[in-house]
Amino acid sequence: MSTRSKRTGLADPTHLKAFDEDDADLITVIIETPKGSRNKYAFDPEERIFALKKVLPAGMAFPYDFGFVPSTQGGDGDPLDVLVLMDEPAFPGCKLTCRIVGVIEGEQGDKKQTERNDRVVAVEDGNHSYSHVKRIDDLGKRFERELEEFFVNYHRLSGKQYHVLGLKGPAAGRRCVKQARKRAR
Repeated sequence: MSTRSKRTGLADPTHLKAFDEDDADLITVIIETPKGSRNKYAFDPEERIFALKKVLPAGMAFPYDFGFVPSTQGGDGDPLDVLVLMDEPAFPGCKLTCRIVGVIEGEQGDKKQTERNDRVVAVEDGNHSYSHVKRIDDLGKRFERELEEFFVNYHRLSGKQYHVLGLKGPAAGRRCVKQARKRAR
């Protein structure tokens, strides 16, 4: 038997580069939960697997693919969240190259304590359906209302509150990623 410890699970995607090496306007995103899923998955770095974290009630599903930017840390201590707009749902662990179109600035918590939990909004670089979207404003007020309702209801299931502070464009989204990279160092 080898004296080296046996590694199990997947390679750890949380340590990949946050920005594309060839184009600084593109970010790397690792999908945790695909669009349309009632199951919430999250990467567990200790076990090096994608684990089921929560099942949403009937009638509630993730409206878009959700993932994270590697080598970052959001205000909640987890890797920075990303909502990805693309043609078809991806799968947990799928690596995407995306362009930032904005950020949903928000805070979560209870009445005693809140923390920032911003979500970058990005478009998968090779998609067709959202190729016209350059800024989060291009998605309209209905998009904003539906997302706010989703996040409010999603957090309510855990006994927490979520409040959208604002939606900002791609420059604010890039600043958010850069700040989250600094936090992770």
